[in-house]
Amino acid sequence: MTEFHIIGGEFIGDYLSKHHDVVTDIVKNTYLHHHNGNTENPDSYFLRFRDSPSDRIIALPSAIYPEETAGIKWIASFPRNVEHNLQRASAVLILNSLATGYPYACLESSLISANRTAASAVLGAYWMNRQSRTTPSIGFVGAGVIARTIGNFFVRQEWKINDIVVFDQHTDSADHLVNYLCDAGQHAYTASLSDVLACDIVIFVTTASTPYIETAFQPHQKVLNISLRDISPDVILASQNICDDIEHCLKASTSPHLAEQRSQGRDFIDGTLAGLMTGQFQVREDKPIIFSPFGLGVLDLALGKYLCQQAIATGNALTVPGFFAETSRW
Repeated sequence: MTEFHIIGGEFIGDYLSKHHDVVTDIVKNTYLHHHNGNTENPDSYFLRFRDSPSDRIIALPSAIYPEETAGIKWIASFPRNVEHNLQRASAVLILNSLATGYPYACLESSLISANRTAASAVLGAYWMNRQSRTTPSIGFVGAGVIARTIGNFFVRQEWKINDIVVFDQHTDSADHLVNYLCDAGQHAYTASLSDVLACDIVIFVTTASTPYIETAFQPHQKVLNISLRDISPDVILASQNICDDIEHCLKASTSPHLAEQRSQGRDFIDGTLAGLMTGQFQVREDKPIIFSPFGLGVLDLALGKYLCQQAIATGNALTVPGFFAETSRW
């Protein structure tokens, strides 16, 4: 009998808040599966709207063979939501069986997306920082949900940080993030954009659509280019660069994509985070290093399947009777 389950955000949020190391391990292992060719992760598909060009809904289909699961994340990004104190992003994840193709679960996925993004960012910071969880300063450019989740991962993974510096054009958002981090025991404060850009680890989590960072970073700095479009091509070209997937990252007018167009080549990219983790190249001493993760659907899929299993095992999945009216041919 084919069953269909719904897993809501209340269970997902509670579980994720207690299992940061599990999430990071899932993200790390999924990157390695992808690196080894054990996934399908085609291009994302963008639905845009004629009267609201900043809004979009994105479909990210994917499959992981070791997990025997396929699926699709359907995530909306409506930046103007923040003007009404609504979160910018909302999402669902559908899981499908590789044996029959039948969908078997629907999960609230904005929390999954935020947590896999944060785990990816902090994993990248760890490897760019030569597998050390100590840094003098971290700077956030942008202070929304993703910034808060990344900050939480740094805290939960017990990074030793002297200062966390925050800049956001919306000063109330910056204040909220600072208060959140201070409540978590960190020394955090708001500052100018230039002060944030001087930090040892700089994290871009904005809704910028075109580059505005024109000043090169210093060789000791590590940059998490999460929002992908803040940094000018010249700054990218003056840095060591890694991606989660090169083909995916060099699309859609991301900063690395613009750098490819400027340089007419891809020599400025050393490889992927999985390549760094497996020793295919090393962090250089003479250049800053930038990690640009496009955001792979396989990460949502792997984390979503794990959460589905946990929800079913603990009685926190809603099984929908009769969701499939018919499954037999005759």
